Amino acid sequence: MNAIIFGATGMVGQSVLRECLLEDKVQGIMTIGRTRTNQQHQKLRQIILQNVADLSTVESELTGYDACFFCLGVSSVGMKEDEYRKITYDMTLSVAQTLARLNPQMTFIYVSGSGTDSSEKGRSMWARVKGKTENDLLRLPFQAAYMFRPGAILPSHGVKSKTKLYQVFYDAMKPFYPLLKKLDIVITSEQLGKAMIQVAIGGYPRSLIENHELKKITWPR
Repeated sequence: MNAIIFGATGMVGQSVLRECLLEDKVQGIMTIGRTRTNQQHQKLRQIILQNVADLSTVESELTGYDACFFCLGVSSVGMKEDEYRKITYDMTLSVAQTLARLNPQMTFIYVSGSGTDSSEKGRSMWARVKGKTENDLLRLPFQAAYMFRPGAILPSHGVKSKTKLYQVFYDAMKPFYPLLKKLDIVITSEQLGKAMIQVAIGGYPRSLIENHELKKITWPR
């Protein structure tokens, strides 16, 4: 499998990139983002784009990929709906529409979140926007598309949050990780990364995959 990762410097993107580099079934990885990752590997290629929503300058390099792991996202805290929608919906759909045109055989995996509102009518702004993003992604002509809805993610194997405050919280909670891992609403970054690869390769019966399901479809290496 050859895969493209968007958001590879974020916590979720770091997680799936790590697992891709370790997994023999993944032959090639291309990351696309505004900054480089700190990884170097023979099967890794990195493209730097300041405007990720516009892939027109690199379209010729985007064909022949089997999967896309879309891990870009921002917190909605302090953001107005139109601003949050521009990043969460507009950018995601722009990327996905281009990839669907260039790689109709592709499996597209979008990392959404637990509590996303598929009706698009709820009171929570972020959940409505995420819900519309999921719904419109599922209408694109990919071979398959899956919406991952992780709950609380515990970083592992050196994966770090780009938000310093969040990382301080994770560091403080480390003594409680063994207990937290038992909760249905919690998943480790390793479990999430492995689940993304397995679903990209083998598929899944449902397009919307909740946190407790993600934990069950991971496999030990």
